[in-house]
Amino acid sequence: MTGVRALSGAAILVAAVLLWRSIWIVDEGEIALRTRLGQVVGAPCGPGLHLKSPLDETHVFDLRVVGRSYPGDMFVTHDQKAVNVDFYIKWKMADALRYFQATGGDEEVAAQRLMKDVHDRLSQAISAQTLATIDQRPRGTLSEASFEQMQRNAEGLGVDLLDVQLQHIELTEDVAAAVNQRMQQGLIAQASQLRAEGAAEAEKIRADADRKRADILANATRESQRLRGEADVEAAAALAKAYGRNTEFAAFYRSMQAYKKTLGREGDILVISPQGDFFKYLHSASGH
Repeated sequence: MTGVRALSGAAILVAAVLLWRSIWIVDEGEIALRTRLGQVVGAPCGPGLHLKSPLDETHVFDLRVVGRSYPGDMFVTHDQKAVNVDFYIKWKMADALRYFQATGGDEEVAAQRLMKDVHDRLSQAISAQTLATIDQRPRGTLSEASFEQMQRNAEGLGVDLLDVQLQHIELTEDVAAAVNQRMQQGLIAQASQLRAEGAAEAEKIRADADRKRADILANATRESQRLRGEADVEAAAALAKAYGRNTEFAAFYRSMQAYKKTLGREGDILVISPQGDFFKYLHSASGH
């Protein structure tokens, strides 16, 4: 009786183990495969409760998007400038059977193979571009045709390559120093050119101002001479007219002007006869 009970207990235990080995659950957002002796058995299984042979092994894969960053990879541009590039890749599993056959279901293997393909194509793209043009496209000058080829290569791994983006581009120290030096030299040359252009413009402005000043002075001198000439003519005409009306007054006026210019200046000495015509109006004045 005891032996029967032991056998019954053992049978129940074996049945429980077999039942445990035969039932498996796939969560939402996952997909699974069954293998028997290393070979895939049946079709991929979606979310839910499933039955399997106790001899089968299960392999569960995440269907969510996977993103990986790869910092500090060095590339050389077409103008021989070394740059450190950070980039990231996004993908998700698309074919569970192919994914398992290509990578053994190992996400790290898939990530490394994707990274190598992307790295090689980025290297080719960057080596064909100069430093100044690398960051003009988000994929580091990767063409759409090149990206589509990487997607086709990713299909061989059973994954869907969603995106490749450059996160950061940084010059290496020696290249950064050379670029800074070149920028400084360019700024110095630009400043010198601006100073030279400013000096030439200033000289042009000064020359133009001097020319205009000379023109204004010449015109003013010419106009003043014209006015003076007209005034002299009018004055001479007025004097001639006045002298013609009263010759005696005219003689008197001229003598007064002569006295004003000749007499009364300190240090002047005149040697002249008092009986001459020069002093006749003074004699006349003293006679009165």
